[in-house]
Amino acid sequence: MPPMAPTSVSQRDVFRWIATTEYLDWPAYDSTPLYDRSSLPALTEDFRTVSGIWFEHDAHDSVEGFVCQYPLSYVEFNSHDQYSGPTRYEMPQLFRAFLLKEVYGWGHETALVKYLRQHSETRRSLGFDSVPDQSTLWRSWNQRFSADLRETVERTARTLLINAQNAGAAVPRDPKRKLQYHNDESEATDPDDQTVLEEAAKISDHISRVVFPAFSLDRGEGCEIHENAYWGLQTYLGLRENLAANEGARSFIYESTRERTPLGHAHREQVRDLSIPHIREMYRQAVNRLLNEIAETEEFFRAGIVAIDITEADPFTGDRTGHEDEIIGTKEKTDEYAYQWATVQLVGNAVPIVLDARPVRKGESRLEIVEDLLDSAEELVHVDNVLMDREFDSQHVLEMVSQRGLSYVVPKRMQTSEKAQAKRLLRRDQDRYEADRKLHLGKNEWHKTMLIYRRKENAEHDDHRQYSLFMSNCGSGHLTEYGYRWEIESGYRSIKRFMAATTSKNFGLRFFYFAFACLLYSIWRAVDLLVQVELTGQYEHSPIVTADNTLTLLKKETGIG
Repeated sequence: MPPMAPTSVSQRDVFRWIATTEYLDWPAYDSTPLYDRSSLPALTEDFRTVSGIWFEHDAHDSVEGFVCQYPLSYVEFNSHDQYSGPTRYEMPQLFRAFLLKEVYGWGHETALVKYLRQHSETRRSLGFDSVPDQSTLWRSWNQRFSADLRETVERTARTLLINAQNAGAAVPRDPKRKLQYHNDESEATDPDDQTVLEEAAKISDHISRVVFPAFSLDRGEGCEIHENAYWGLQTYLGLRENLAANEGARSFIYESTRERTPLGHAHREQVRDLSIPHIREMYRQAVNRLLNEIAETEEFFRAGIVAIDITEADPFTGDRTGHEDEIIGTKEKTDEYAYQWATVQLVGNAVPIVLDARPVRKGESRLEIVEDLLDSAEELVHVDNVLMDREFDSQHVLEMVSQRGLSYVVPKRMQTSEKAQAKRLLRRDQDRYEADRKLHLGKNEWHKTMLIYRRKENAEHDDHRQYSLFMSNCGSGHLTEYGYRWEIESGYRSIKRFMAATTSKNFGLRFFYFAFACLLYSIWRAVDLLVQVELTGQYEHSPIVTADNTLTLLKKETGIG
């Protein structure tokens, strides 16, 4: 059966879907002042966004059809055109032609010429009245196209093939799901530090160009200080522990290569103007871009396990009058107060990226916090299993997770009857025990779950405390996965390491500092994955790129060094 041709209706369906889907922006230059119509990273991002939806449509099963139909009228190619005199062919025509050549994997222009001669409909769809000769195409690719534009064609073709393949469409060739940032095909099994740093520099440069445009200060036209300088300063503040904006801005003036950099008070004012919903929207867009980038490797697992947890800032020692709903008690129910933040993070075999973050206010239920974070997570990745700490052992939370068709594992506080059961297991010298349990939801409604008792190895107690108690709707098979939660705690330590210091009680500013630190942490782990895949062909959880390496490289790419 021949491929179905895109129609005006099917194309309208795709762009309507994009326009009504949160986290998706098209065209990218219109969503941030950091891009314009000539930005090649924006063009690559647009192809990724549209093709990710395009091939899900029943009427779209041809990569060639996408190449011919994708709208290019808004793209400015002039700055990437190295010819100055009159030319016979326009840049959009040539861009499509070379994209088609790359999609089919043809090594020479001769194959492209032959194909266009044999397929007149394709030739006309690309915008050619006649078939260009081989020498014209060779000169256009090697002399007219800039090196960056050639790389954009190659990367875009790879993205199209992967998105088509993921959607089950036929592809002209199998894309290599390994990012190529250089031409060295040798694979070092144990790369040295210098090789790791060089590769990390290339990838950090690319990642920063992909991710940071998701953040926008909405400052209007004609601002003297480039917006990247604000993100550069925020990254710089994360380079050193307990560095506040005023002191950091003073040092930043001397380390930056920019003519103008923001002062500490100006930086804080810009950030304070951002609402918490806007910060979260920007964060999710940035993470979506990050996930799309690393999803093009075989080593990234998009399906799997997420962990939801709450962390707290250092205890607050000042006057919290007027901020009692934001500076709330600690999780351990001490007499101290602190800001609290909730996150949902990929764990298990996946690279540990923080998918979303949100503040925790007084009076918010654990149910609405978990529901909110799962909504975000399921928009971004496929979720199978949810791991939560014992503060989430609410029957209503567990019922909501089950109704989504997800499995869960949650530790449970032992009540009197459960302590008695643990004592019986101890007398019988039994290491594990499972029992069905019904949790009352109210109005004669119940949530069915399972209690799992597991004996700790080398327990320091000689009573019922030798046992841990869990609740799960999927039996003990997933219990080993609960050990993946340690990544959350180690991740929080790194995130707090990336946070700028502040004494401000402004809730939005505080949350922005935490969210930006989550983003820097996620970028670090993504860069490490890509470096490992590029240099060794596989991904191990133990990073070979350090957090400080990544921050220093991002500092350079945002214009500081």
